[in-house]
Amino acid sequence: MDFLRDVFSSTRIQEFLSTGLPVEQIESLLASQFLTQHDYYRRHYPHGRFDIIMQGGRSVGRLYHDWSGDVVRVIDIALLPAYRGAGIGTRLMRAIVARAASKRMPIQLYVEFSNPVRTLYRTLGFVPTGENGIYELMRRDVMPFDDEEAQASIKGLNSHVQ
Repeated sequence: MDFLRDVFSSTRIQEFLSTGLPVEQIESLLASQFLTQHDYYRRHYPHGRFDIIMQGGRSVGRLYHDWSGDVVRVIDIALLPAYRGAGIGTRLMRAIVARAASKRMPIQLYVEFSNPVRTLYRTLGFVPTGENGIYELMRRDVMPFDDEEAQASIKGLNSHVQ
C-alpha cells in the first residue's frame, strides 16, 4: 500500500505544491485522497486487478484493470516519475489492446483532458465517447490489432487477464 500511495502521490504532487500549502499538509491530503480513491476502486470494481508494474526487479508503477465484464476497463495506469517517458506505459497499453482484440473485447478508460497520453490512446484506436468533469471517457471498439511486438507482450499479461 505504501508503494501504491507513493505512485498516486507522484501523479498529484505538483498540483498540490502550486497551492502554497505546507508540505506536511500536502502529504496528509494526498494520503487521504489515495485511501479514498483506493476504497472507491475496490468497491466499484470488485473483480478488478490492482497490480504493481515491474521493470526487472523494481516496482515502477501501478495498473488497475478489470476484465470481468463485457468491456475491459483500464481503471488507472501510473508510473513513478523516473520511469515516465521511457515507453513502459506505451508497451503495456499496446499489450492490453492486443489482448483485448484477441478476446474480442472493447476497452474503455477515463483520462484527464490535460493528459498528453490522450495522443497515445488515439493512436491505439481509442475515441472519445463522453466525459465526467475533468475526465474524458475513451473507448476502443472491438477491432484487430496487428502489432507483432504488442502480441509478444501479451505473454506477460496472460496470467492477469484470463
